[in-house]
Amino acid sequence: MDIELLRTFLEVNRVRHFGQAAEALHVTQAAVSARIKQLETLLDVSLFDRNRREVKLTPEGHRLRRHAERMLADWRKARQEVTAGGARHQLSVSSSPRLWDILLQKWLIELRRQQPELAITTYSLGPDAVIRQLLDGVVDLAFLLDPPQLDVLQVHEVAALRLTLVSSAPILSPEYAINEDFIMVDWGLAHALELQRAFPDMPEPHTRLASARVALEYLKTLGGSAYLPVGMVTSLIRRQRLFVVPGAPRFERAAFAIHAVRSDRKASIEQVLGMFAAAAARKS
Repeated sequence: MDIELLRTFLEVNRVRHFGQAAEALHVTQAAVSARIKQLETLLDVSLFDRNRREVKLTPEGHRLRRHAERMLADWRKARQEVTAGGARHQLSVSSSPRLWDILLQKWLIELRRQQPELAITTYSLGPDAVIRQLLDGVVDLAFLLDPPQLDVLQVHEVAALRLTLVSSAPILSPEYAINEDFIMVDWGLAHALELQRAFPDMPEPHTRLASARVALEYLKTLGGSAYLPVGMVTSLIRRQRLFVVPGAPRFERAAFAIHAVRSDRKASIEQVLGMFAAAAARKS
């Protein structure tokens, strides 16, 4: 199987146009058509319904899509493990965008400084996709707020996020801040339940954001209130760009590192996780 056939198939499905797929792949439209025809001949099925307005997958194409995505992911993983740009050691890491924003960016930079020879691949996906990557062996290490409890995965608590309610305006009560222009930042199911218990009469927020960094820019530009990590807002509070809401409860969320129990990268994983422990010790 030529991997380019699957890559072309997925690109045509993504853009739903043979010409646009050709541009993205830097080949001619005739080459794209020939690759799809070759793949259909190999499988003895039609993969796309074609008409002048739209190109869409057939039922057989839909069934092939998930296998093609998995095969390309496996191929990328295999190529990384075999070549890795000549690096002797490698590590692939996945997490949700919210943790990259507030926890992992500085760690990644420090990791590169301390281990310049390490080949690093990172992913930023939703929690369900991150867990799938771990179970499929696509990544070596993941970071989540709500880790799965599975026998095949090892879970380590690596950091605590202290969340405080801040507002763009001073002298607000917690109830006012929660009811007026409150931004619900996604800190996981546990936080949502804690918030509901603390404010049982709170209305449904009109704005929900997955990224703390996006929420912070929203507050600075449009105003409102949100629960954000203390470390992210300390300097803004000091400069009175943001204000702590007096009397509002604070919450703490634990961040966890997760890896396979039987990992052939165990030594590298333990080494990089040690960096979290060292950083925590310096802060305490």
